[in-house]
Formats: sequence, C-alpha cells, structure tokens
Amino acid sequence: MHDAQLILPAPAKLNLMLHILGRRADGYHELQTLFQFLDHGDQLGFRARSDGQIRLHSEIAGVPHDDNLIVRAARRLQSESSCTQGADIWLEKRLPMGGGIGGGSSDAATTLLGLNHLWRLQRDEESLAALGLALGADVPVFVRGRAAFAEGVGEKLVAVDIEEPWYLVVAPQVSVSTAEIFSDPELTRNTPAITVRTVLAQGGRNDCQSVVEKRYPEVRNALILLNNFVSARLTGTGGCVFGSFPSKVEADKVAAQLPASLPGFVAKGSNVSMLHRTLQNLI
Repeated sequence: MHDAQLILPAPAKLNLMLHILGRRADGYHELQTLFQFLDHGDQLGFRARSDGQIRLHSEIAGVPHDDNLIVRAARRLQSESSCTQGADIWLEKRLPMGGGIGGGSSDAATTLLGLNHLWRLQRDEESLAALGLALGADVPVFVRGRAAFAEGVGEKLVAVDIEEPWYLVVAPQVSVSTAEIFSDPELTRNTPAITVRTVLAQGGRNDCQSVVEKRYPEVRNALILLNNFVSARLTGTGGCVFGSFPSKVEADKVAAQLPASLPGFVAKGSNVSMLHRTLQNLI
C-alpha cells in the first residue's frame, strides 16, 4: 500500500429493508430495498502502470486473481475506455465476505472511480454505473454513493435523505451464498410493492431473514443475542446483522457486551459514501 499514488475507501452498506416482489423471466428477482452507507470499509491503493498490466497485489483466499471483481472492474474500464495504462492495486480487506454489506461490490466500484480519476478518463457517474451493473447488481449503488431506495434488480435508484444513526454490525462466522438464498423455495416472493414514501414513514422488513435464519443457525443466534439490546435485523441476504443507536457511546456499550466469538464493529451511517467524500476532496 505504501507504493500507492491514490488510497481510497470502499465503504460498507446496510440494507435497512429488503422486499422481494417476484422472480423475473431471466431468473433475477424484482426487489425493493432502502440502503445507507457506513463510515467503515475496505481500503484500496492504486498506482498507474505504463505497460497496460492490471495487477492486484493482495490475495484473497479462494478467489483466483483474474476472477476478483477488482481486477474485472479494472479490465472492463480499461477496455471500454481504450486506455493503454495499467495499474498496481492493493487491497486491505476489513469487510467479511458473504456478509451482505457489499464488500466485493464496493471494492469494484472504488476501482472504477479510482482508476477513472488516476487514468484521467473523465467518465461520468452514469457510464461508470452502467459498467458496474455488468459486474454485479449492487455495484452501481456504490458508484453513485448516495443512500437510496432501490427497485428493479436494485439498479433503479432514488436518492433519499434519512437519519444517520450509529450502527452496531455483527458478523457471524459464516459466508452466506446470495444465489442459495434467492433460489430457496421457501423465500417470500410476493410482497406487494410499496412507495418510497411509505418505506420512509413505516420502514419495512427483510424478506430473506427467515430463510437465512433457518439455513444458518449462527445468524439466528446472533439475531437473538442482539435483540436483547436493540431491534436487530439482517442486512441484504446476510450474514451480518445490525441494530441502530442514537450515539456511538450507546452502540459501543452493547458491542462491549457481545462474546469474543462474535466479531463486529460500530460505525456511523452516512447518506453520502465516504468514497465520494474522499474523491470530492481530491478535485
């Protein structure tokens, strides 16, 4: 990382609710979700190369170099922009894999925005979000960097301004497969659509939660434990669970009472991602 020219965060996100309306002909699910960013995440470092090579210097167990979303994002941006430069990339991983808080998607978005800046491509957010969508449904969310109500497969976004509480996020030691949850026959797939106004007034639930709890006892146990202190929910398809607090002090107090076997972190919710705040300061 010390060789990097540019160091940027790849923030986590929370799905504050997730309703599944149905399954489309292409196998994807129609959903509605409200998400917010956290001031906590992975960190990526970038250095431009003149030989066109893309090299990720940080290994991730079980993920071959060329399959990593970071490498795929860099190569896609490179080819779509006919850019002859390459990049050395370093990753400091802090977010759990399969946690439902956006680790891989956020890393890919930070790569797109970071290299767009480093290579001076001047691509706009719209075109970077479109590139991101080809890498994963969640990537455009991080490219745009605004808390939002999302519909479709998660790509139709309406920015929202919501409270920014402190969150305690707990990460049970499991990696939940999104594909497995979405293909579970018991998953609720017929929740009626609601408006963003209703969501902001009444909140919502996570339709994936009961399926994840049934398949992953570690997640169920974490929810039971956290529910003793605060109303706890699952984010995305899991496995991380979270509760919100009016202050850091109160979130820290509960975090201190959790068993050492249940890792977690406390972070502030944010309607503008810390990646975008960092890039804003560079311009």
